[in-house]
Amino acid sequence: MIIFGKNTVREAILQKKPIKTIYLTHDKIINEFQKMGVKIPNDKIMIISPKQMDEIAKGNHQGIACEVEEYKYLTLNEIVEKNKNKENVSLIMLDGLEDPHNLGAILRTADATGMEGIIIPKNRSVSLNQTVAKVSTGAIEHVDVVQVTNLVQTLETLKKEGYWVIGLEMEGSVDYKKQDYTGKNVIIIGSEGKGISRLVKEQCDFMINIPMVGHVTSLNASVSASIIFYEILRQRG
Repeated sequence: MIIFGKNTVREAILQKKPIKTIYLTHDKIINEFQKMGVKIPNDKIMIISPKQMDEIAKGNHQGIACEVEEYKYLTLNEIVEKNKNKENVSLIMLDGLEDPHNLGAILRTADATGMEGIIIPKNRSVSLNQTVAKVSTGAIEHVDVVQVTNLVQTLETLKKEGYWVIGLEMEGSVDYKKQDYTGKNVIIIGSEGKGISRLVKEQCDFMINIPMVGHVTSLNASVSASIIFYEILRQRG
């Protein structure tokens, strides 16, 4: 996988992610990284033209890209085991989210607010790719992501592990600020337009809403996620 952008590549280096090649359009970036306390391995560097960079990095690459291993997903059992001794755990389930920019932004806010992980389905959903990595500005290296085949079965398993399921919908019966997010819970955010699918919604213990007083009746999924994440952080104190 090719990832690009200074923050994204910097975090990959800092987290010791296996890197095959680092592509640069000029060697001044090496000095920029050194000033930030990050050493670019000399044996990995390849200087290429801006045109070549544009061809391998489809976005605002800032003159740097690198070839890395595909991002690895945790299993559901791994993330449950990792958080079993924590008093407060919030896992975020994304139901049908297809926009990589939304997932990247959600990862960034999840890292900022200390959410314990993101759950996405394998089918009809965005996965971890170079656009997600770029938009997350490095947060992709810090937030656990689980990819599952069946959201309903996943929720059934988490309920057995003591998790409460909270769905975010326009017609949710509880104002999001009045919901208790302490303890272990799964927050479900649906796709824009379709919302949460029917079978997943049936697994919810609580349905919350974000009040809106304007003319537009929906929020971007990443914006909705940010609002909920910061309320969870506030309640955790």
